[in-house]
Amino acid sequence: MDEALLRSLTPGVLTVLVRRGADFAAAEDAVQDALVEAVRVWPADPPRDPKGWLVTVAWRKFLDATRADAARRRREERVDGEPEPGPATQADDTLRLYFLCAHPSLTPSSAVALTLRAVGGLTTRQIAAAYLVPEATMAQRISRAKRTVSGVRFDRPGDVATVLRVLYLVFNEGYSGDVDLAAEAIRLTRQLSAAYDHPEVAGLLALMLLHHARRAGRTAPDGGLVPLAEQDRGRWDTAMIAEGVGILQAALARDRLGEFQAQAAIAALHADARAAEETDWVQIVEWYDELARFNDSPVVRLNRAVAVGEADGPRAGLAALADLDGTLPRHTAAAAYLHERAGDLTTAARLYAEAARKASSLAERDHLTRQAARLNTRLRG
Repeated sequence: MDEALLRSLTPGVLTVLVRRGADFAAAEDAVQDALVEAVRVWPADPPRDPKGWLVTVAWRKFLDATRADAARRRREERVDGEPEPGPATQADDTLRLYFLCAHPSLTPSSAVALTLRAVGGLTTRQIAAAYLVPEATMAQRISRAKRTVSGVRFDRPGDVATVLRVLYLVFNEGYSGDVDLAAEAIRLTRQLSAAYDHPEVAGLLALMLLHHARRAGRTAPDGGLVPLAEQDRGRWDTAMIAEGVGILQAALARDRLGEFQAQAAIAALHADARAAEETDWVQIVEWYDELARFNDSPVVRLNRAVAVGEADGPRAGLAALADLDGTLPRHTAAAAYLHERAGDLTTAARLYAEAARKASSLAERDHLTRQAARLNTRLRG
């Protein structure tokens, strides 16, 4: 059984059912029943038209469920009957699902889960494993999301910015269990890029590729976190970097700059440096200024302060950092790094230890603890 084929066909089959009058929740249930039937039947009797087969079986499942539900009899009477078997349309309907799953009435976590289920074709178990929550919890989240969007019309224009934000959240979930969400986000964004000609879609795809290209260098053999400046750049995926840079350059040439293109430009400058000391920090600061035009968040300003510290010296970076809320995540770690660069090892060691206590992950905590221990050893020596 070709699971990749089933996953690729699922969004189109789901959209056909919705266009024919099925609400989203009922259509999604019917498609899942059809997929179960495919797993049972196809190994012995593979269809000539897999999508057409799935559409036919899913529509029958939907009609069976409709007939069993008295509250839906009016909808059953409005349908024209079961369509004649035959080749299914080859139109790519996946784009419709992106906009539906990113509906503004959904919470970000629900939108991400629904996107992974409806567009990504992942099972509830796989999504739950990726989020490290019980399968029953994820099933309830997806069910609530489906009920929320069940009455939403497909012909309403969608908000591409919301769709991109959802895909960005999927990418940032990283990976766990048997589903690599970073790779899944890249796959979905490639689909969106092929169906939707927009420079910010290209910008997000470039950003994902440029970040993902450095993945192998981010962890040490013992699983420890490796900062960007200390990563073995020979382990970076140069082909993926080249692809990301090419996509970004084409997007920037359209002169419609946006948040994700600006972020990708910063990532490209990091990827372009053959060694950490060759990084063009002056240009990175300029790109952070561009990024702030679209997203002047505290996180962006924090990252800009660190870049200023590299471009203009640690004292300038600390001055920029002083304007930000000290409770901001990673503020203390950034201050520790800049104080170390300025030569104040005592303050840096204290701040590294404090940042370790605030760390949101075990890998980050261990890294900051090692930094504090390293400086304390130097001070005692």
